[in-house]
Amino acid sequence: MSVPPNLPAGFPVIRDGAAVPSALKRSFVAIGNFDGVHRGHRAVIETARAQAHMKTNRSPALALTFEPHPRTFFKPDAPVFRLTNESAKLRLFAANNLDGAVVMQFNRELASLSAEEFVTKVLVGWLGIAGVAVGHDFHFGAKRQGTPEFLIDAGNRHGFTVEIVSPLNDNGAPVSSGKIRDALSAGDIARANDLLGHSWFVSGEVIHGEKRGRELGFPTANIRLDPPCQLKHAIYAVRAHAGGKSFDAVASYGRRPQFDNGAPLLETFLFDFSGDLYGQEMTVEFAGFIRDEAKFESLDALIAQMNRDSEQARAILRQAGNA
Repeated sequence: MSVPPNLPAGFPVIRDGAAVPSALKRSFVAIGNFDGVHRGHRAVIETARAQAHMKTNRSPALALTFEPHPRTFFKPDAPVFRLTNESAKLRLFAANNLDGAVVMQFNRELASLSAEEFVTKVLVGWLGIAGVAVGHDFHFGAKRQGTPEFLIDAGNRHGFTVEIVSPLNDNGAPVSSGKIRDALSAGDIARANDLLGHSWFVSGEVIHGEKRGRELGFPTANIRLDPPCQLKHAIYAVRAHAGGKSFDAVASYGRRPQFDNGAPLLETFLFDFSGDLYGQEMTVEFAGFIRDEAKFESLDALIAQMNRDSEQARAILRQAGNA
C-alpha cells in the first residue's frame, strides 16, 4: 500500500462521550494503540472485519484507539516516537475499509478504570459492541489488570464475542511498532516499510525556511516533525503529496551541519515543480535511504553531492514504481 488518501469526509470518528450513531451499534471492534497500523495491527483489524461480515446483515467494523499514546501519558518527559499521529491513523483505518473509528482520550480518568469498568462502561455501556478483536499481548485497565483471558471471560458474561489474534511473525519474531521505530532510527526505510506493509509517511504544514536551498538551486518545501521523532538524520528518496498532486522528490532530515546545526527539519526538493506550497498541508512518503547527513568542504562540493542525491532518488523511485 502506498500513502493513503486524506480522510474521507464521511468517515465517522466517535470521541469520548459522543452518542454512537445507530448505524454503528452492535459493531465488531478492533482495539489497540495501532501506532503505525502495521501488518500485525492489520491482522487484528481484518479479524474484526471478518467477524462483522459473518453476520447475515453485515455489521459495522470499527477500530478503538487512544490518544495520546499511553506511554507518553505515563512518561511525559520521554514521549514515544510516534509512527503515526492521530490523523495518519485515521487515514489508515479508512484505507483498511473500516466503517469508522473510536478515539478515546487517554487521561487519568481512563487510566484509573479497572478492567471490569472498561468493559462495562466503555465496551458494553457506551459502545454496545457485538464483539472485539485484540492482539495476543493486549492488556487494559488500571495496572494492566485486563488480560486476553479476562476479556474472553468478560465476553462470556456480557454477551459479546472475543477473538485473540496471534502475533504476525517476521523471521520468527512478532512484528512490532518498536522494531519499526528501530529501523527508522537506523535509516532503514526498506525494513520499516516491509514491517509496516505500507510506505512510512509524515504530514505537516509547509513553513518558511532560510531559503538556502533556493540559493543553491534546490528550493525545498519544509515541514517540522514532532520533536520525539527519531528518524535518522539523512538524505532520502521520497514522494511528496500536496494540492492533490504527487511529485517524486529528495528530502533531507536533520540539522543542516553545513550551515547552522539548528533544530531538525524535513526539507524536500520536489522534482519538476515550480511555485510554492507555503501554508499548505504536505505529506511526505519515504521510499529509500540515500546517505547520512554530512558537512562538505565547500558549497560547490555540497551542490555536486545534491545533484548525485537527486539522481539516486530518481533511480530509487523508478524502481519502487507506484507500489
